[in-house]
Amino acid sequence: MSAPTFEPEIIGFCCHYCAYAAADLAGAMRLSYPVNVKVVELPCSGRIDALHILQALEHGADAVFVAG
Repeated sequence: MSAPTFEPEIIGFCCHYCAYAAADLAGAMRLSYPVNVKVVELPCSGRIDALHILQALEHGADAVFVAG
């Protein structure tokens, strides 16, 4: 019996006009990305606050990234 594999929960904070638009286009093209990646749309990646990142980690995220 094999050990269960670890699937990290990843939160991506994405700029509406750049990274989120790319993720949306990938969905429209029926491209896929792992289900353990959750995308959060922001008006601008410059609006991210350290508290957003810390709260994501507090609520169980294993990794966080900011994309602009």
